[in-house]
Amino acid sequence: MTSAIAALVIHASDTTPSILISRQLAETEHLSPGSTVRLSRDADARDPHTYRVVGIYEPTPDPARLGATIREVQMHLPDLLALTREPGAPAGSEYVETINVALKDPREAAGFAHEVETRMPGLIAQPATGAAENTGPFVVLQRFHLAIAIVTIIASTVFLLALTIMLVDERRPTVGVLRLIGLPSERILVQLFLEGALIASVGAVFGLLLSLVSEGLINRFFQYHYDTTLIFVRVSPTVAAICVAIAVPLGVGATVIASWALLRRNGLRLARR
Repeated sequence: MTSAIAALVIHASDTTPSILISRQLAETEHLSPGSTVRLSRDADARDPHTYRVVGIYEPTPDPARLGATIREVQMHLPDLLALTREPGAPAGSEYVETINVALKDPREAAGFAHEVETRMPGLIAQPATGAAENTGPFVVLQRFHLAIAIVTIIASTVFLLALTIMLVDERRPTVGVLRLIGLPSERILVQLFLEGALIASVGAVFGLLLSLVSEGLINRFFQYHYDTTLIFVRVSPTVAAICVAIAVPLGVGATVIASWALLRRNGLRLARR
């Protein structure tokens, strides 16, 4: 269906059908609640119908329509049928392809869909929640993000290990003195382990704080750029917990590996004497 705004009317009667318009349409056409418009099913505005704007709504964010100016109108079903019905077609000859049902308890969506398909064979019912994430483009995107995450973790681990070895090697004289005064290697290793755990924990907390700040900045920038309420970045508690669970053990492990390689050397060589 192609709709067109034919004209803006100043006055309308109380019997004028009511509609809702998207925020983008209201901004581009300078409409507000109380305005009246004439809509037509054809782009050339033949046989227009008059409607009164009673509200403005924010369209549901859709990644597939990112960057598009959403000029939408929502109206009552009888008004929509009257607008889109072919000339000469009898009323009631229309058919419905899709029906959306809102449940009081969304957790019952799967059971409701199964019951509908059982009672009405041939009808396909499926929960809308999570359906988009299971489609082809989103599955490919999730796998791409997973591959990028794995490569990033492996590369950062190698870099962290090399950096830790250099930092531990700089403390070689201190470790050599501790060995010469009688401290066992295990005692020094425990101390380095605790230092590594502290540094890794502080780094993980700093990374989470930085990600939370970046989350707000990134969302605001792209929401303003694309004129949408779509959430582009979200640091959920699950994601934060996974990051901490990966970062802290990797930092501690790199410290222990680098320290163990250093403690295997002779104390005099460590002290450079």
